[in-house]
Amino acid sequence: MSRFLGEIRQLGYVVDDIEAAMKYWTDVMGVGPWYYNPRVPIKNYRYCDEPYQVHNSVALANSGNVQVELIQTRDTTPSMYKDFKSLQGSGLQHVAFWTNTFDADLKQMLEMGYVVKMRGEVGENGRFVYFDKEYHPGTVIELSEVMGPKGELFRIIRESAVGWDGTDPIRPFPDLTTLKVRG
Repeated sequence: MSRFLGEIRQLGYVVDDIEAAMKYWTDVMGVGPWYYNPRVPIKNYRYCDEPYQVHNSVALANSGNVQVELIQTRDTTPSMYKDFKSLQGSGLQHVAFWTNTFDADLKQMLEMGYVVKMRGEVGENGRFVYFDKEYHPGTVIELSEVMGPKGELFRIIRESAVGWDGTDPIRPFPDLTTLKVRG
């Protein structure tokens, strides 16, 4: 467990072909089912503190308590995914820590000298930041808020992986604007 943000909850891979990557992770690694969104609705996206509209495809699945994220960029918008791809190609781009205390954890990271390079929001209570500081070449830290609909989506993904029998390996993301949070 990390000494400052708890457990690593997600491994984020930048890939060239998300459909092929889902197939590999399903057929070879036995991981699934995948929740796939061909165009993630990211609000308030900023890279190097400049606003952009971005088009990324994302697939999510769990292996135990660890979520695997596959990311394919679909445009030329600047991003840390593009940076990674130009330097490293495909591979593990980030590790993510999940939080319900986003503001306090972000403050702690900034006080430790981390600098935010990329940020945005997915749904309500779904803020995320990627820090510029790297301790391992090519792998950065993401802090991801997992409350509200985004937290509910992550719960659904985790629970659907338990005892998964290989059927229905690719599923659509539910609409985060209408997803009811179980409570």
